[in-house]
Amino acid sequence: MCIVTISKESYTQAKEVAENVARELGFACVSREILIEASEEFNVPEIKLLRAVRDAPSVLDRFTFGKERYVAYIRAALLDRLQRDKVVYHGLAGHHFVRGITHALKVRIIGKKEDRAKLVMRRPEVFEQAASAMMGMSREGLSHPAKHPRISKDKALRILEDSDGARRKWSLHLYGIDADDPNLYDLVIHFDRLSADDAVDMICRAARLSRFQATAESQQAMDDLVLAARVKAKLVERYPRVNISADEGAVHIALEGGSSSDQKAIQDTVGGMPGVEKIDINVYPLMTPD
Repeated sequence: MCIVTISKESYTQAKEVAENVARELGFACVSREILIEASEEFNVPEIKLLRAVRDAPSVLDRFTFGKERYVAYIRAALLDRLQRDKVVYHGLAGHHFVRGITHALKVRIIGKKEDRAKLVMRRPEVFEQAASAMMGMSREGLSHPAKHPRISKDKALRILEDSDGARRKWSLHLYGIDADDPNLYDLVIHFDRLSADDAVDMICRAARLSRFQATAESQQAMDDLVLAARVKAKLVERYPRVNISADEGAVHIALEGGSSSDQKAIQDTVGGMPGVEKIDINVYPLMTPD
């Protein structure tokens, strides 16, 4: 079958489109559930995971690898869900994690900034939700939630610029790619002359094409991604500089700045994981900038 990932600019109708695509195709529709699953499995507050895939990287992140660790947890949870096929995922980072998977239809939804600003102005609660998240609490966690503030057009445009800029910096920092690059996607839909219903129709048509159906090779590639992600999530807290790949049960581990004792510890940790049949560990000197 097929996987659909829907990436979007801030404040578009992607949620509505994703839900209707899933309904039309008979697929599961997932988004925030991935953060909840990762939060529960890896015992990390959901707000920290949200910030990891939403906020631009800070100088501190670059030294502590905090963002990379949380993204590794989200990646493991998301790929585990996508491995089951027949899933529509709308949310941050999905298209990053399934690059190279031929049965993943990667969609990007964009819109005119003026139209997106109108959506923010019509739904002022999004401002309160964003502000609450930035303070590290849910709306329910506010003892005296304020009334939804009025948002001017200028303020709405600033919110969009900040949100879009943070997403772009996130992508560039972690993956060295620009999330706005159309080459990352199989289908880019612009909400200018097209409606949400048009978008649903186009995505469903594409998802039914033979080129987006799983093959034995593409499913193996997905299985390899899942195994590598699970191993990475297991090691990343202790070894933030570790890089993992997998090939039909053979796990290849590259560790920057490790030692022979680290090799043994990794062997002991990873050796008993489900799906791991062989482990290849290479240790490299720690590379520091000039």
